[in-house]
Amino acid sequence: MKKDNILHTKSYAFAIRAVKLSQYLNKEKKEYVLSKQILRSGTSIGALVSESQYAQSKADFINKLMISLKEANETQYWINLLFDTQFISKEMHKSLFDDIDELISLLVSITKTMKNKGITK
Repeated sequence: MKKDNILHTKSYAFAIRAVKLSQYLNKEKKEYVLSKQILRSGTSIGALVSESQYAQSKADFINKLMISLKEANETQYWINLLFDTQFISKEMHKSLFDDIDELISLLVSITKTMKNKGITK
């Protein structure tokens, strides 16, 4: 049995939230442009984390996680924009922001550790 990977688990759970948020924005708010952006960047995080598990090298592994980090940062931007334009409530914003912030922290920690071990992009 495969060892549980917290980053994979949390990024997959966040991808599900991104899909549901996009559906909510489409159905309830009739918002289609921002919903596609949050769907794309929010699901890319987990896809890249998943892809990194079969990286060809340690450098490839860190590269995938660095791109995932960039996607997470972009997703954080969309979450803030959705809140500031009143498409999502304060409660939704806090919940989503806390989750994406945790993913960013995990990705930063992992990539810093790898870089400190002398593994670079």
